Amino acid sequence: MTPKPSRFHPNIIITGTPGCGKTSLSKSLAEGLSGSDYKHYNISELAKERDCIESYDKERDTGVVDEDKLLDSLENDLREGGAIVDWHCCDIFPKRLIDLVVVLRTDNSLLYDRLKAREYSDKKIDENIDCEIMEVILNDANLAYNKEIVIELKSNNEEEIKDNQARIEAWIEAWKKDHKDGATNEISEFYADESEVEGEEDSEDSEENDDDEEEASALESEEESPDEYEDEEDEDEPAPKKRKNN
Repeated sequence: MTPKPSRFHPNIIITGTPGCGKTSLSKSLAEGLSGSDYKHYNISELAKERDCIESYDKERDTGVVDEDKLLDSLENDLREGGAIVDWHCCDIFPKRLIDLVVVLRTDNSLLYDRLKAREYSDKKIDENIDCEIMEVILNDANLAYNKEIVIELKSNNEEEIKDNQARIEAWIEAWKKDHKDGATNEISEFYADESEVEGEEDSEDSEENDDDEEEASALESEEESPDEYEDEEDEDEPAPKKRKNN
């Protein structure tokens, strides 16, 4: 398959602590969106199907994914666009190929019940609850991607799942209107665009700093102007000390 240089449907990561409803939302999204343009990728299952499990962690009772092999396996799928990626780990996927990161959050009491129902060990439950409390996945998402594409949504019940689906579907329609010519898959083009945006922001910051310096200079001049009147003070009274600018 020839790698596509651009995509016309966004790639979305649905992430969060195990038990927060990632798979339920991802499946509903893939089924609810028209045509076959969107596909649900459950990474936990996909890693097994594509032989990307490199070892097994007995203590946590889970497979350890070979991330490099997984990413190589998913490259063309992500270039096609329309991928709904469902996994608790979000920060390994290429920034240039991801358009939205949805971090699902669940109340700790509900999360505990869900993980207990899955027969997770007490240690594994505690680790996941701690992860949720410390906002580990949300922080990872904000560090790995531009914060503008990271959103945090509550996922405690069916009603919230439906609301989340409606919000994401509305976002997809808006994205498609904004990207009628497609979004680039190419590294050089993506980071060239990123540099242009950063350059514009730096230029704006520089202009703001220049304005601030001019305002500060004018303010200092105004504050120093009383000096010319010091000699006119009555010699019988001590002249007031000049106030220092703190």
